[in-house]
Amino acid sequence: MDEKKEMEQEQETSEEEILTEEPEPSEEKPPAEEARTDKEIADEDAPAEKTAEDGAAAEETPAEESTDAGEETSEKKSFFGRKKEKKDKRDEQIADLTDKLKRQLAEFENFRNRTEKEKSQMYSIGASSVLEKILPVLDSFERGLKTIPEEQKEDPLASGMEMIYKQLVTALTDLGVTPIEAVGQEFDPNLHNAVMHVDDEELGENVVAEEFQKGYKYRDAVLRHSMVKVAN
Repeated sequence: MDEKKEMEQEQETSEEEILTEEPEPSEEKPPAEEARTDKEIADEDAPAEKTAEDGAAAEETPAEESTDAGEETSEKKSFFGRKKEKKDKRDEQIADLTDKLKRQLAEFENFRNRTEKEKSQMYSIGASSVLEKILPVLDSFERGLKTIPEEQKEDPLASGMEMIYKQLVTALTDLGVTPIEAVGQEFDPNLHNAVMHVDDEELGENVVAEEFQKGYKYRDAVLRHSMVKVAN
């Protein structure tokens, strides 16, 4: 009996101690947002930072790409610009040289024409000078043949003189010497030299009545004017 009482007393004593013991203050649990650990906060902040970094990188990347593209375009433009500039300079040089060549060819052509003309003039001047000295000989033959009587024209001397005269006239004709028509022609100061005037009603005014000395032309130039008498 006594043991049973003792056990009951001990049990009651333990229950009283349990009831008398104050509960230990429990740590207040932070709200759900505050209860997050540093790791969770770091994990949540990390994507934001990463997103910002990605955005910055994304913003920087196109700028760099655009800069590279701009530099490449400028390099291409400068390359083609230099190439075009060289081409323009080359075309300008070609045009300049072509112009100089054309000028030189034109100057050479003018020089050749001028030389040919001067040569022809010098030849004509030289030939005229020689022919002028032959004309008095021709005049002498003509005057000598006129003095021969008709009955003596068959003589060997007269026949020989006439043959030489004809041969000389033929040679001069082949060289381009031709006599100027005077008697019966209208007076032309470019061809005739009037040394005498005569009143003749049968002839018209300014008509050549008589020729004292025959004139000659060498090609188109007057070698010697005809000495004539002109009727008024």
